[in-house]
Amino acid sequence: MVLRAIVTRPAAQSADWVRALGAALAAQGVRDVELAALPLIAIRPLPDNAPLRAAWAALAGQDLVFFVSANAVLHFFAARPPDAPWPAGTLAAAPGPGTAAVLMQAGVPAGQVVAPAPDAPSFDSEQLWAVLRQRQWAGRQVLVVRGEAGRDWLAEQLREAGAVSSYLAAYARGAPVFDPTEQALLRAAQTNPAGHLWLFSSSEAVQHLVRTWTVPSGARALATHPRIAAAAQAAGFAQVQASAATVASVAEAVADARGAAGSAVGSEPGQARSVQSGPL
Repeated sequence: MVLRAIVTRPAAQSADWVRALGAALAAQGVRDVELAALPLIAIRPLPDNAPLRAAWAALAGQDLVFFVSANAVLHFFAARPPDAPWPAGTLAAAPGPGTAAVLMQAGVPAGQVVAPAPDAPSFDSEQLWAVLRQRQWAGRQVLVVRGEAGRDWLAEQLREAGAVSSYLAAYARGAPVFDPTEQALLRAAQTNPAGHLWLFSSSEAVQHLVRTWTVPSGARALATHPRIAAAAQAAGFAQVQASAATVASVAEAVADARGAAGSAVGSEPGQARSVQSGPL
């Protein structure tokens, strides 16, 4: 039986993940997994990028800029003035190696990028703070680049350590509008839940899905963080499998889950396996 694994990351990352997972599965000799992209978070530019341009003009005054995701990097750098260098005295922080790689691709020197180690137990604010807390933050200026809203936990830790934190919206997040191909994919996953595995890297993606789609009995998911696993469990996914937040680990988990039953855990509805890794 062929298993279809559904990548739900935003469109800017979904295609790359499909290609990378396909290559990783092929390297493992796995041939009976089909990969499909169904972005469940729509990322859109803001109607006015004047605040982004102003942030670039004042960037040298920031001691640290925390980018919550690769999309935050992409939209922030889209407003970069021509030939504007990354300031030598400004660190750029990322919650994981994926966002860190996008920062370096955008031109931030590797020595100024701070992120959890590639083998960290999770890729999230908590693991980034474990790295940042070793520095002195009293009086330091910190800018958090994110969507129009987001989790405040890291900024709160920095403020408690004496930093002056501020937020900058770089893009808008919203629910997707499904095209006919995506609607057909949703119908297929509805009628054959055992033949599909949803790959969730965001609790928001789970929420967007269940607003327009009824989770069928026996639906399976792979989650990469305890918060995401809890969201999938609450949404009605009968089986929630764990994965670390790397392409290799996700590919291994997908390979393990292939087939009607695979090795997905939580055989009773609402039961989820403990997840020990961070968002993709």
